[in-house]
Parts: sequence; structure tokens; C-alpha cells
Amino acid sequence: MLGTLLVGRYQIRQMLGGGGFGKTYIALDTQRPGQPKCVVKHFQPVTHNPEFMETARRLFTSEAETLERLGHHDQIPRLLAYFEEHQEFFFGTRIY
Repeated sequence: MLGTLLVGRYQIRQMLGGGGFGKTYIALDTQRPGQPKCVVKHFQPVTHNPEFMETARRLFTSEAETLERLGHHDQIPRLLAYFEEHQEFFFGTRIY
């Protein structure tokens, strides 16, 4: 994953950590002036079964919408983008 450019925007630079649901990376936001660092959270579904993926997609979108509403607080990461690529889900958030 290191060096990968996601959705033509986020260049993965360093892994921060991982767990049962996915991994977290430091990335460069190549579409913003100065290419600031950000955090990309990568959620990997345990299966690509169509029914499971539909539920995972719905829950992921709901979580992104909630993060967008709450993301104007100092203790909550500010959502920059959320997207799906190769049946895996990603959040891009600002580093404070």
C-alpha cells in the first residue's frame, strides 16, 4: 500500500497502525496546495459477498455522514473525503 495513489488524490506514505477492521495511514493530499499530510483510514470487508457488501457500504456511508456533521469540533477529525476503491472503503481526514 505504501506509495499507492488512491482516487488520484491521496499518496500513502506511512502506516500508523492496524487492527481487525483495517489500517490507518499517513498520506499526502496531492490535490491541495502544499500537499499537506492527512490520515487515511482503510476499512477492509471480511468478504465480498454482494449482500454483505451492500450492508457494509450503507454503514460506511452512514458513518461518513455522521463524521461530516460532527467534524467541526477540535476533538473529532475533520472529514476531507470518503470513497470506495476495489471494494474497500476509505476516509481521508485532516491532521491537526
